[in-house]
Amino acid sequence: MKAVWLEPTASTPLRLRTDLPIPVPGTGEALVRVRMAGVCSTDLALLNGYYPFTGVLGHEFVGEIAAAADAPERIGERVVGSINLSCGQCRECRACRPSHCLERRVLGIKGHNGAFAEYLCLPLTNLHRVPEQVTDSCAVFAEPLAAALEVPERVHINPSDRVLIVGAGRLGQVIARVVALTGAALAVVARHAHQRQRLAKAGIASLDEQQVEPASYDLVIEASGAPSGFQLARTAVRPRGTLCLKSTYRGAIPVELSALVVDEIQLIGSRCGPFPAALRLLADQRLALPPLIDVREPLDNAVQALRRAAEPDVLKAVIDCT
Repeated sequence: MKAVWLEPTASTPLRLRTDLPIPVPGTGEALVRVRMAGVCSTDLALLNGYYPFTGVLGHEFVGEIAAAADAPERIGERVVGSINLSCGQCRECRACRPSHCLERRVLGIKGHNGAFAEYLCLPLTNLHRVPEQVTDSCAVFAEPLAAALEVPERVHINPSDRVLIVGAGRLGQVIARVVALTGAALAVVARHAHQRQRLAKAGIASLDEQQVEPASYDLVIEASGAPSGFQLARTAVRPRGTLCLKSTYRGAIPVELSALVVDEIQLIGSRCGPFPAALRLLADQRLALPPLIDVREPLDNAVQALRRAAEPDVLKAVIDCT
């Protein structure tokens, strides 16, 4: 099969391979024919050495089940997939925290080939049926939308709250649309004109960094992925406010811990989220996400798609894998 292969130590670290075998699903797994896959900032970070991964990139996808020995009735089902593969046996799995499995593998990120390919394998329990009314261009956003929904899962947001999102990139745009549903007074720090335009079309206010009022927001969500974004978020949150981190940072960043203690800041990390809720929102057509797509390329041009995704004026790139 064709797939985008990352091998950091090779002379050509990123290339399209046509010689990979179609994966064989194990017990409790399904073979999924990928229809469309989305490029995430994590994919771009992996290209830059964020994590030493070798294999097929990609973790945002919509596809259809092509084979499933343990659930033949699901063959042909259009699905999206949770990206964490858990062992089911460790203490975290037994405590119903499978996304924190001690032996966790992650689709296209850690120890498991991903979605920039014609086929992938995932456990059947990871695969969620896509409602008929949800197009592929909407369903490909299920994974980042689920991640965005993890914010209100972890933090109660009141309509009277002042909320600031730092970062208006791929994930920040989706988080902003989720938070806007709560009725909270929302603003987003956006550096680029095209980001501000997308927010304005969704009725969401944007700010320059210089316009952020220090110590004045009840909830600040950091989604920039940059140390400077964290520092701005820390400055913006009020005493006894909440700082929610949606970014993963490469390396260490300086943090003044004493100030967090003195101001009694609640610091919350947030990663993956609920797929069923994401699919319900998409089915209800409450969020217009396909307009965020700037680049569409076939799998044959997937390497070019990843390069274009890194351009500052490109928000979302997707790869058609059929």
